[in-house]
Amino acid sequence: MNQARLTQPSAMVTAGWKSRLGVVSRYSALIVAAVLFLIPFYLLLRNALSPEAELSKRVWRWWPGTWEWGNFSKLFGNDQVPMLRGLVNSAIVATLQTVGVVIISGMAGYGLARIPYRWSNLLMGIIASTLLIPAAVTFVPSFVLMDKLGWIGTRQGLIVPGLFQAFATFLFRQFFLSFPKEVEEAAQIDGLGYFGTFWRVVAPNAKGFTAAIATITFIGSWNAFLWPVVVGRTKDSYTVQVVLSQFITAQNVRYAQLFMGALVAILPLLLMFLFMQRWIVQGVERTGLGGD
Repeated sequence: MNQARLTQPSAMVTAGWKSRLGVVSRYSALIVAAVLFLIPFYLLLRNALSPEAELSKRVWRWWPGTWEWGNFSKLFGNDQVPMLRGLVNSAIVATLQTVGVVIISGMAGYGLARIPYRWSNLLMGIIASTLLIPAAVTFVPSFVLMDKLGWIGTRQGLIVPGLFQAFATFLFRQFFLSFPKEVEEAAQIDGLGYFGTFWRVVAPNAKGFTAAIATITFIGSWNAFLWPVVVGRTKDSYTVQVVLSQFITAQNVRYAQLFMGALVAILPLLLMFLFMQRWIVQGVERTGLGGD
């Protein structure tokens, strides 16, 4: 009896230490991950505010010897590199493509998941199989089509080819397959068709999932380079990624303005993620709504 009483506190102490050790290990891992994640942002900020001559030195300094705040004004004051125009074009292209993908792929995914159709599975298989086709295979035909339409060097040529995405359609379909049919049946009893049910019932309850798809689409469109650099041949249609490439020439590389431009270019992505984070978290919290 006495031995049992002695071993009980010892076991509690051991369990307490194990619990504390687990907490310390988790927080240590999170701190290490946070530091590794922030290192690129630190390098970007340091180089963006450094003088051009200091970036070419072999001696490493943690912070610039002289803070070159004029790099920001030089970035937007350079007539040869239209940074502001690139930001505006990227914002327009990425926003319209994101809206188009959410609407078109969302409706396509819902139709494939809910509307009875004999060949729906075959159609979904054909759509999914396009993901196996390398982008290089469709690049030339898409360019020829844009040329025939007269959309080379225009925003239409940048936006329209990306309005539908097979991967987003597949993800929407999988999400809607797990959506509770009882909610849709109640809407249909009230007289709503598939279109009304989608917009009035299903879409409002899929905000979190839609926000995740919208975030991925916006980031991918904002960071696109190959298609914009080929189709956007004029300065009026340059996106921000194409503008950043203008700082790298055969003669030299303007590192300070390049890093400052990259710093400015990622700010919209960070702001969008912070704005959409609440919806994404809500989508994760409501995953029980769709059942599993």
